[in-house]
Amino acid sequence: MKLTAAHVTDLEDWGPLALPLADPLGATIATRGVQSWASDDEKTSTGIWECGPGLSAWDMQGEGEFIHVISGAMICTPDGGEPFDLHAGDSMTFAPGWKGTWNITETLRKVYVIFPG
Repeated sequence: MKLTAAHVTDLEDWGPLALPLADPLGATIATRGVQSWASDDEKTSTGIWECGPGLSAWDMQGEGEFIHVISGAMICTPDGGEPFDLHAGDSMTFAPGWKGTWNITETLRKVYVIFPG
């Protein structure tokens, strides 16, 4: 699927953030998105994802993720590490096995690439 301007604004309701993706650590966190491509085995995929503010725990067992933040902001804290901020225009790769928290402080919209570990 080719992403168009409509895809950037007309995201699908993907429901509340929940396991196995991530564990919300407080109130319900709404998510929306659109998947633009997935490999035949569905282990690699790309798209746009949006998530409302809130704190969540992430455990990327068996996969990694590259993101590019389109809008919003979050503070990421790897288990046992120092927090770092991501804002619009920032890119980051979360290597397979990355564990930590994402504290989304402003509704976050990102382009993502999920890849196997």
